[in-house]
Amino acid sequence: MKNSFKVSRIKGNNIEQFTELIDLLNEVFEEPSKVASERQLKKLLSKPEFHVIAAIKEGKIIGGLTAYELERYYTDKSELYIYDIAVKKELHNQGIGKKLIAYLKDYSTRNGIESIFVQAHPEDEQAVKFYKSILGKGEKVDHFNFEIKTA
Repeated sequence: MKNSFKVSRIKGNNIEQFTELIDLLNEVFEEPSKVASERQLKKLLSKPEFHVIAAIKEGKIIGGLTAYELERYYTDKSELYIYDIAVKKELHNQGIGKKLIAYLKDYSTRNGIESIFVQAHPEDEQAVKFYKSILGKGEKVDHFNFEIKTA
């Protein structure tokens, strides 16, 4: 299994694959099925600083991640924020998540990105253990959401 899939970036107008990944994220996170409009998905995929990376086996997405490249003002180097990452539950512990992160690390090395970060809830022990094993030291922070009422 470990080498029978490929990892690649979803770009352009590949809404079908992006939607397939979003469905997988909803499934793994046990969220109700939700997806933005096709217009919004195209807008995101057209942004070079938005990354959609997928693990694909036999034409089907078995895992993937989304990440945002953040430019900084105190250095010329960017950082990447992993927004979501998931692998089909029945395929956990087969190296798929590690390959997704390795793809991002390689991309970062080639493109002057000096760090990658991700958030995980402490009670999500599996995620915390995974991130510690591949990304290194964690740090505790408080996270605040400011909900904005929109029309």
